[in-house]
Amino acid sequence: MADKKENQLNIELAEDIAEGTYSNLAIITHSNTEFVLDFIRVMPGIPKAKVKSRIILTPEHAKRLLHALEDNVAKYEVANGKIDTRDEPPFPLNFGGPTAQA
Repeated sequence: MADKKENQLNIELAEDIAEGTYSNLAIITHSNTEFVLDFIRVMPGIPKAKVKSRIILTPEHAKRLLHALEDNVAKYEVANGKIDTRDEPPFPLNFGGPTAQA
């Protein structure tokens, strides 16, 4: 019993964070030492979008997140049916401007 209490982690969720931030686009980049997840809210008809949240992870934590998401999506689909993912996003990502080039 004592071991279980020692392994507990108390997590505090501030009220402003608990409200959450809506995102309908994520851009993921990485280096050899970190993964960067940028969460963006794109609004149809508005040609500019801002990053609403950025999360930086180590490669090990990125892989743990991947497995946790896979597990949760599988559980969701068992309870609610298969999630329909389209080949294209539900809104145009090119808003009529020039095509980006690297």
